[in-house]
Amino acid sequence: MKLSRPVSWFLLAFGVWSWVIWVTFVKNLVKDGSGLAFHDGHPTAYFWVHLLLAVVSFVWGTVIGVIGLRGLRALRRTS
Repeated sequence: MKLSRPVSWFLLAFGVWSWVIWVTFVKNLVKDGSGLAFHDGHPTAYFWVHLLLAVVSFVWGTVIGVIGLRGLRALRRTS
């Protein structure tokens, strides 16, 4: 399957965006002072669920970004 240039760029941008957003979210999650993520210094279920969401998003963002990058590289080779 061949990806068009705009689709490849979109996928690559989505992968980068996913990493930027979720890295920021995890930093804020770790620094949480509201009591949702930590209770008496120990991680709560809220913390673990949101950390799992972040990890899954990192994986999907990486996979999607790599697909976009491979699409761009394939277009460059055929040009």
